Amino acid sequence: MTLPRIAPYPMPEEPPPTRVGWRPERDRCALLVHDMQRYFLGAFRADAEPVPALLRNVRALRDRCADLGIPVIYTVQPGSQSSAERGLLRAFWGEGLRDEERHTAVVPEVAPRAGDTVLTKRRYSAFARSRLAELLRGAGRDQLVVCGVYAHIGVLMTACDAFMRDIEPFVVADAVADFSAADHAMALDYAARRCAAVTTARAVLEDLDRAVPGRNGAVPAGDR
Repeated sequence: MTLPRIAPYPMPEEPPPTRVGWRPERDRCALLVHDMQRYFLGAFRADAEPVPALLRNVRALRDRCADLGIPVIYTVQPGSQSSAERGLLRAFWGEGLRDEERHTAVVPEVAPRAGDTVLTKRRYSAFARSRLAELLRGAGRDQLVVCGVYAHIGVLMTACDAFMRDIEPFVVADAVADFSAADHAMALDYAARRCAAVTTARAVLEDLDRAVPGRNGAVPAGDR
C-alpha cells in the first residue's frame, strides 16, 4: 500500500474542547515540525486547502519560535530503508520514501534553517528510536508543540508518547493535516480527550508573546 491521494478539505477553524488548561510557555516548550517532507505533502493538492493554511501556520510557528529562542526540531523519515529498518511499516505502507530529494527533502516553504535540529524518525512516534527525549531533557523543556503531517498517525502518536513521558503536548489544530477531514477531526478529538491540549496557531503565538522569558535552554544542531 502507498499513500492515498488526498482530496481537498477545509482546515478546521476551531479546535475541540480540551480537558486541560495547559498553555505553552516560551521557557518550557519546543516546537516539533513533524514529517513535512515532499513525499508526504505530495499526496495533497498543493493549491487547495488544507495545504495553504498548513504551510502558513507551520511557518508562522517556526518563525516566531526561532525569534524567541525556542528550540525548533524537525523530524524526517529516511528514504530507501532496508527491510530491517522498515520493519512492520512495510506491511501497512510498502516501501515508503526513496532516497531522493524529491521524496526526502522538507518542503521549501518550511525548510529547516541554521540552528534548527533535524532528527531521523523511523516509526510513528517521534520519540521512537530517536534522541528527541534526550534533547528536550537536556534543554530543560517539558512542553512540546506539535505541527505537521499526518494528524491521525505520527502527530497523534507523538502527542500520546509525550504525554506518557510527562511532557505536556500541544497539537495545533490548524497546523496539522491528514488523509481526510474525518481523520483530521478524529485525531484532534482523541488528543483533546485523552492526551493533549488542542489549540490553534494563533493561540500558540499569543501565548508565547505573553509569556515572560525565563530559562533559555537551547537544543544543539542535530544530524541533517
